[in-house]
Amino acid sequence: MTASLPEPTPAATQTDRAYAALHAAIVRCEFAPGERLRVEELGQRYGVSSSPLREALSRLAAIGLVNAYENRGFRVAPLTVQGMADLTRVRLLVEGETLRDAIAHGDDAWESALVAAAHTLALTEQRLRDVAPALDDTWSQRHREFHLAIYAGSSSPLLRGLVAQLFDAAERYRRFSARHRKLPRAKHAEHRQLMEAVLARDAERAQSLLARHVTSTERSVTAALLAMDEGGTQ
Repeated sequence: MTASLPEPTPAATQTDRAYAALHAAIVRCEFAPGERLRVEELGQRYGVSSSPLREALSRLAAIGLVNAYENRGFRVAPLTVQGMADLTRVRLLVEGETLRDAIAHGDDAWESALVAAAHTLALTEQRLRDVAPALDDTWSQRHREFHLAIYAGSSSPLLRGLVAQLFDAAERYRRFSARHRKLPRAKHAEHRQLMEAVLARDAERAQSLLARHVTSTERSVTAALLAMDEGGTQ
């Protein structure tokens, strides 16, 4: 069965479209960690020739979502406790700096966009009272938009790009672990408190709340991964 590629933009190439489709599928955990990505099968799935697919896979390898093996093709990057710990460490460094920069340079339009993103996320959460939000595509997209809206005030395009890349890596962990988590995690209060600190331009409190939010995600994901490991060895 052929999957649809994202709608093309005027300047989008086949490689760009294949990259976007594969990136989204991997983050949504449509491919299992460690799964081999066969170019021929992907070509049939997405209706793309092998050359753009290989280029797209190489680009995904460059950002850590795919592992490339010389003469052995490509596999989805694994999800491990150690990997989550390393990701959390780097997120705290990069996002902490980007948050401070956004608070220092963000303007009125930035504040308005952040409030709008928070409101849209809250509306989605109200409609998902009986569903695990992390497994809902709409919530996941709006959750991403909220977090990136916080950093949109930063004066550094490079920092903003790194934040987006790290967020997507963490999203894959969240998605995978949410399937095995016994109790859903309510994030609404955490998001509201973080937004309020940002809007108050309280960099110290905002950074403290951010660190608590990110490390809470690490604890939830780690617990789920360890429980899965224990279940697999029984």
